[in-house]
Amino acid sequence: MKLTVYYDGQFWVGVIEVVNDGKLRAIRHLFGQEPKDSEIMHFVNNQLLQTLSRTEQEGVCVKVKSKKLNPKRLQRQASKEMKNIGISTKAQKAIKQELEARKEKKKQLNRKQREKIKEQKYLIRKQKAKEKHRGK
Repeated sequence: MKLTVYYDGQFWVGVIEVVNDGKLRAIRHLFGQEPKDSEIMHFVNNQLLQTLSRTEQEGVCVKVKSKKLNPKRLQRQASKEMKNIGISTKAQKAIKQELEARKEKKKQLNRKQREKIKEQKYLIRKQKAKEKHRGK
């Protein structure tokens, strides 16, 4: 699991990247103003698991390296990632996939609500017509 916090020009954003069974899931969390270390720790300790459980995406396939790395090389890579700003393209792809899934779900809910309202209006119209024929 990896949390990257960066400034996107307007807001401070945190991207959580999780690899499970060779699939990458990425979740975007909006912090707003520049978060302090205590706010980030509060998010990690209290809200991170809830945020991860809300995702509906299955993930993007990723090749996971199992080769053992030299500790010095690992330290250099870690410092290089700390200097690097932004998120990976695979994480962006995973976020986009999550957004599309939410959009599709919202579209289905809106369609059901429209059909329900249309059905109610139809029933009201039929009821009024029935009352007119009875002479009331």
